[in-house]
Amino acid sequence: MVDLKRIGRARKRLGEVVLRTPIAYAPILSELTGYEIYLKKENLQRTGSFKLRGAFNKIATLIEAGRRNGVVAASAGNHAQGVAFGARHFGIDATIFMPESTPLTKVMGVRDLGAEVVLRGTNYDEAYAYAVEYAKEHEKDFVHPFADEEVMAGQGTIMLEMLEEVPDLDAVVIPVGGGGLISGCAVAAKSLSPDMQVIGIAAAGAPAMKQSFDAKRPIDTTSVRTIADGIAVRDTSPVTLEYILKYVDEMKLVGEDEIASAILFLLERQKLTVEGASAVGVAAALHGHLDLEPGSKVGIVLSGGNIDVTMLSLIIEKGLLKSFRKMKLVVTLIDKPGSLERFAGLMRQVQANIVQIGFDRTSTDLEFGDAHVSVALETKGAEHQEQIRQALRENGFPFREEH
Repeated sequence: MVDLKRIGRARKRLGEVVLRTPIAYAPILSELTGYEIYLKKENLQRTGSFKLRGAFNKIATLIEAGRRNGVVAASAGNHAQGVAFGARHFGIDATIFMPESTPLTKVMGVRDLGAEVVLRGTNYDEAYAYAVEYAKEHEKDFVHPFADEEVMAGQGTIMLEMLEEVPDLDAVVIPVGGGGLISGCAVAAKSLSPDMQVIGIAAAGAPAMKQSFDAKRPIDTTSVRTIADGIAVRDTSPVTLEYILKYVDEMKLVGEDEIASAILFLLERQKLTVEGASAVGVAAALHGHLDLEPGSKVGIVLSGGNIDVTMLSLIIEKGLLKSFRKMKLVVTLIDKPGSLERFAGLMRQVQANIVQIGFDRTSTDLEFGDAHVSVALETKGAEHQEQIRQALRENGFPFREEH
């Protein structure tokens, strides 16, 4: 079983290899939520994720037992890099199975750490099945991303660090996918501070562990769909569920828009780049999902920062639109010299900055002699956008908005 002694042994193994990441007071987030919030920044960890802790601890125990035949893992990114890093450290082979749709940047990140990458399956669960079979056939050790007690013990070292720096936390908020992170941290939390509330946050698009927590038995889902790919786990592990039912006080769900807004908030207001799974705790705090006493001291684990830049770009773009800082219009002009200049002059008058523009005169919905101009505008809020609409109407420019 995972206990405080096992987590302590894991900490010794991790030694100087794993960074002691900072935990810092978040004043803006605290003011917005009414809590005293501290962020544990595992997004700054080597390999960019907490997963290094558990993977390295597991591989270290294999080496201690004389098992040097190599390791196998299945992962969409973070666990893969942790296993690859650990294998390279100990000079053993690592074979990582990743879904065929894994972004190239994540594949290259694992290969750069010296591991062999095998792309198999359309999702994690299919890649996992291939990996387990491969490990058996080649007599290598499979390193599970969460349902392993040495992996959980490694993750629990996060909580030791948090309580050493902020010993009087009233609650800790932790992302939940497969449950390895919260299992290890909850054991440490309840062993050192029994009255502390341990709250797990899962994505609404991957609700298996939340449903299992409520039902007090493993429940699998048929599919997952979430931008929080690090916690996009379809099936519930009975191993981690046992620890969660024993040590975790609450489980909450957050939606996709809430996760996206938390990513953007952390980037813009806290100067932190995090992935979707990492942002769920902040999403829960920002959107009122935490039922704690006002002024409570709350630790939130930011589990990782390995977000795909394409996804980050999409989140920023949508966030600007939703916060009325960007506006997309299709304006109909008479297709003759001076029309575009007149439109641009009107935008100058209302102080709307044109950041993107396109011109279309061939669409079938256009009258002959008309043209569509599609524009993206930088704007200064909802009131400014209404001023722009009113100016277009008053000056005879038909338009429609794109969202």
